[in-house]
Amino acid sequence: MTESTSAPAADGFHTHHVSGWRRALFWPIGLLIKIWGLTWRMEAAPSDAANISKGDEPVAIILWHNRLLITAEVFRRFRGGRPIYGLVSASKDGAWLAAFFDVVGIRSVRGSSSRGGREAAMALSAVLRAGHDIGITPDGPRGPCYDFKPGGLIVARRAKVPVLLLGGEFESVWRLKSWDRFCIPRPFSRVKIRCVQVSAEALNGDRTVVLAELDATLRRINPD
Repeated sequence: MTESTSAPAADGFHTHHVSGWRRALFWPIGLLIKIWGLTWRMEAAPSDAANISKGDEPVAIILWHNRLLITAEVFRRFRGGRPIYGLVSASKDGAWLAAFFDVVGIRSVRGSSSRGGREAAMALSAVLRAGHDIGITPDGPRGPCYDFKPGGLIVARRAKVPVLLLGGEFESVWRLKSWDRFCIPRPFSRVKIRCVQVSAEALNGDRTVVLAELDATLRRINPD
């Protein structure tokens, strides 16, 4: 088998998958990224480390799209390697991204934030209620860069869980010429991790105000 298509998803669209030898192509890439991540000198202040390590309940991790590469390594070091789930499009392009996520240690919830957004929010909320963490990029999947969309707040409110805003400051980094200027920390470079916890209760305020506060905090802990 190469690429397969499942039955229509809840929103009426087919969910595509990559399997067989095509999926195997990602294994060496995944191994390289894991080894690459092991070389990073990750640092976190005690308060940030305590927030990241919070494990008494599931959380919604919110980070900018261009910081995605550090996510699996942050979870391995600070959260005991517990699984994290991310929303990936049900499209053919999404199938490749889901296969890549799998080899680097991120599990996928297939759906669309633009088509059938309600179904995607429900699926992510179900993952949280099952006791698992989710990761959301509020400016993904196509930008604009650092444009904080409300999806993460909606999901966290629905599941009644806290949000962890994740930041990464890089000592030495390559930036791709993509819409988000995707960040690739150089081997053996220092990565300063920051994390701010926002309780489920604090998320229930006026939506416009809460979104503005989340946006401002995420920008503050991700200096470029």
